[in-house]
Amino acid sequence: MKRIAAALVILAIAVAAVFFWLTAPNPLPVDILAGMDEGDAMAGERIFNAGGCNSCHGGKDPAADTLPMLGGGLALKTPFGTFHAPNISPDPDTGIGKWSGADFANAMMRGVSPSGQHYYPAFPFTSYARMKPGDVADLWAYIKTLPAVARANVPHELSFPFSVRRGLGLWKLLYLSPDPVVAIDETDEKLVRGRYLVEGPGHCGECHTPRSLIGGLDKARWLGGGPAPEGDGKIPNITPDASGIGSWSAEDIAYSMESGFTPEFDSLGGSMADVQRNIARLTAEDRQAIAAYLKAAPPVASSR
Repeated sequence: MKRIAAALVILAIAVAAVFFWLTAPNPLPVDILAGMDEGDAMAGERIFNAGGCNSCHGGKDPAADTLPMLGGGLALKTPFGTFHAPNISPDPDTGIGKWSGADFANAMMRGVSPSGQHYYPAFPFTSYARMKPGDVADLWAYIKTLPAVARANVPHELSFPFSVRRGLGLWKLLYLSPDPVVAIDETDEKLVRGRYLVEGPGHCGECHTPRSLIGGLDKARWLGGGPAPEGDGKIPNITPDASGIGSWSAEDIAYSMESGFTPEFDSLGGSMADVQRNIARLTAEDRQAIAAYLKAAPPVASSR
């Protein structure tokens, strides 16, 4: 019995060691992190709008309606619990004002906090992992120009086992990858640009793609729509299937993103209204590239 007990103890220690190794946060390589404080703020504003950062993390300054206020606070209710968007303003005490560019890049592209903890994928780092490091540096430079907001973060409301962040290391092994989702003609610059905006900073798949039981994106049904993350209504299918937006031309899609109106003379509503306002701030070439990619994406039939 003593031998059996000792063997079980050794096995438990071995399992714990393997778990600890597999779930360890995996920061970016040093050579990528080196230039993260050298971004271009003007270029970063485009990435900020493409990513819709203001939609989750803040609102507008009523005294100056051009400046985003990134104090956080949006509550996202999911089957795993309620997540609260954090303060990402440059406030040094309640925001991210004390972060370095390397801290920001690790958060964006690897889902790792400055203290070495995993972030929950309610923060779409699984999409941001596909971003160009230079764009991340530019975004960081832009965020540092925005007003500091003194607002304490609200803790997430999660029950066990979802409250154990370490387990997210296993989740990342399954779902965190910088590889593109859709294979396209790599010589077509418009398609390459559109794929980057949709799959990377725009993180369109995070809402428009169904998820598995453990919250990972079902890439076999990429952009095929599905239940809303908060459980109320559905997110539409934006693939070129007949049950999606197959009847829309690329021009229809680009115009809808610019104006907020669909080809059926309806208007984009719900959370998509915020997304549209952000995309409307991009260049016409960006919207046309996004439209070209959506027309080239594999068609997926909407689930019933």
